[in-house]
Amino acid sequence: MNQQQFEPLNPKIVLGVGAHPDDLDFSASGTLAAFAASGAEVYYLILTDGSKGTADKKVSSKKLTETREKEQQAAVKAIGGKKAIFLDYPDGYLEITMDLKRDIVKVIRTIRPDVVMTMDPSVLYSAGRGFINHPDHRAAGQATLDAVYPLARDHLSFPELEKQGYKPHKTKTVLLSNFEEHNYYSDITKTFDKKLAALQAHSSQVSDISEVENWLRSSAENIGKEAGYELAEAFVRIDIRQ
Repeated sequence: MNQQQFEPLNPKIVLGVGAHPDDLDFSASGTLAAFAASGAEVYYLILTDGSKGTADKKVSSKKLTETREKEQQAAVKAIGGKKAIFLDYPDGYLEITMDLKRDIVKVIRTIRPDVVMTMDPSVLYSAGRGFINHPDHRAAGQATLDAVYPLARDHLSFPELEKQGYKPHKTKTVLLSNFEEHNYYSDITKTFDKKLAALQAHSSQVSDISEVENWLRSSAENIGKEAGYELAEAFVRIDIRQ
């Protein structure tokens, strides 16, 4: 996918939607920090409780959930964001249901973001990178896209929400994290340190920040070379016209 020419993004409100605590910080926190530094209100919506992400058999799911929520709030603070919102669907069991879409729509209609960021649900696997995309990531991305368009926009979708005061909202732009393809680059040269600080907050997941920094910096440098930046993140950008 070739880089396209877009109008600059200067959102007032940004919503990042991730499946697990730390998803957004790995994939997009440099850009989210840049938005915050430019004056945008930045919110995170985390769909699952993060209760499965440990190899420590002494840690209960309940304790892990509590720990990861605290870590995520600290990470949001590190990038200059407002707060993280948690839906607490079971980690590893996320499905694309109307209940999930309704919950995301409710948050979209509450926050009313100009930009929504999430994971590209079309990424199933990468043989070259040697990974299978987590099914929660794919479900989160698809449910978020469906919530943005058309469900949050249409007043006849989830009319019970409108009766409760959650008025329809049209999001202008979606940014999708995709490891293989992208058409939009974000300069994170000045916010890379904030990205690292956000990830360091996830101490239950990141044991060696120096090791993480090495591969993140290398990735950001490679992406930056494509766009003429020192360090960058890249996305699939969709400006919604409907």
